Amino acid sequence: MNDETLHSAEERLTPINERLTLLSRRRGLTFGTDSYLLAALVRACPSGTAAELGGGTGVISLLCLAREKFARILCAEIQPEYADLIRRNAALNGFSDRLDAWEGDIRALTVRETGGEVHAVFSNPPYLRAESGLTNDSDEMNTARREENGTFRDFALAASRLLRWGGTFSVVYRPDRLAELTVALREAGLEPKRMILVHPTPASPPSLVLVEAKKGAGEGLTIARPLFVYPEHAGGAYTPDMQAVYDNFTLAHLFAS
Repeated sequence: MNDETLHSAEERLTPINERLTLLSRRRGLTFGTDSYLLAALVRACPSGTAAELGGGTGVISLLCLAREKFARILCAEIQPEYADLIRRNAALNGFSDRLDAWEGDIRALTVRETGGEVHAVFSNPPYLRAESGLTNDSDEMNTARREENGTFRDFALAASRLLRWGGTFSVVYRPDRLAELTVALREAGLEPKRMILVHPTPASPPSLVLVEAKKGAGEGLTIARPLFVYPEHAGGAYTPDMQAVYDNFTLAHLFAS
């Protein structure tokens, strides 16, 4: 770590999974389980291209590239300081030639920016409505968490514009907004095909939902067995299913009969 790596006291440098090192902002969102699970859900297309909507630090794209899931990824981010972080994280981890940051509103994103239709799109979008709950003191946290620059419907429409026929859109979202998510996906021509509910413990209600939708697909949704992160109390050892995600970087075992 040196002055050239960290541009200000607002930044930190952290080793994370897949032998990556992540630059992040102290007042911004931190790398968490939701991002790792989404990266694990995304299907690999090693020679293909992908786009991430609302990239933040670019961590999900970095995880996918570290596991050779795509040849190139365009990471769209509306906040200038985070678009800069994506570029710096790409350079720091040796992916400058494969990870590009596009600074702008995803509602304006088209195939012109991606250089053509992509094989996959993925997103950890804002979960909260713009007007709901208590706001955060940090403007960048509000932008990341709240639908201040587009609703989930806008994210679904952006994904549909970018995807080739049969391409996939993978997303992590809140279970209490699952109905809205499903309607928005279908209105955008994206049919939900795989779903996983994530519970902190077996006694807890789900805290996350992971959904993979396919452009132009017919009806037919496969729901995996639930993913329980901890066997009893949060903070202990992972369940075997959760440990398998970290060991193998996949959620495929949850769909096995």
